[in-house]
Amino acid sequence: MSDDRSTADVCDELGDAARTCSTQLRLFGGRQRFTGPVRTVRCLGDNVLVREALSGPGAGRVLVVDGGGHLGCALLGDNMAGLGAENGWAGIVVNGAVRDAERLGALDIGVMALGTNPRRSGKQGTGRTGEPVAFGGAVFRDGDVLHADPDGIVVVPAAP
Repeated sequence: MSDDRSTADVCDELGDAARTCSTQLRLFGGRQRFTGPVRTVRCLGDNVLVREALSGPGAGRVLVVDGGGHLGCALLGDNMAGLGAENGWAGIVVNGAVRDAERLGALDIGVMALGTNPRRSGKQGTGRTGEPVAFGGAVFRDGDVLHADPDGIVVVPAAP
């Protein structure tokens, strides 16, 4: 999905229909602006479901990973982000930590996260996919459209 509008433009155009995320996420990926339909994963300290999602066709979607704001380990690194880029994902938003920050910046994919931690996550396969997740005052549902840029994140609800 190609959309050259900034998050500020989307907010101005849609008013209250646009939901903003107040969580102060940092940009890490090679794309500084990305847009696409949302796919959700909720996991805490375990990135198996993140890898499973990024292993499938992205079709321009944005994977929103709710790690509960936990910074004790990384839910995403350069290998998994590279897999997402190869499979056509537009971006990945992590309410948690990432690692391999330098390498993430060289990949053609948008990545936003709270921060970094070099520790790898667990591999038990716990968590849930496809359910609404919420952080920063915004609710993210599969099919909503996410816009991200250096100003932040705007979520536009999917048409009913």
